Amino acid sequence: MRHCIYPGTFDPITYGHIDVLARAAKLFDHVTVAIAENVGKDPLFTPEQRKQMAEDSTMEIKNVSVTTFGGLLVDFAVAQKAHAIIRGLRAL
Repeated sequence: MRHCIYPGTFDPITYGHIDVLARAAKLFDHVTVAIAENVGKDPLFTPEQRKQMAEDSTMEIKNVSVTTFGGLLVDFAVAQKAHAIIRGLRAL
């Protein structure tokens, strides 16, 4: 099974995030939305609220799951046995 991770703070999740996620869901068998619990940032929403918003926003995409993580992304990716990490492009 080809598995990828889509990490971010998702504070809050946006239509742009959903677009990237929908595209990734077509390329991989499973996509994990990994909501970062970064103590260095001061997010607007709690990790639990961001997780719930992401779950509500992705319920129509069957091969997507949502979780939170702390620590290094690479350690999380190894633990999840992910084949890839997906990132969006932020226009500056």
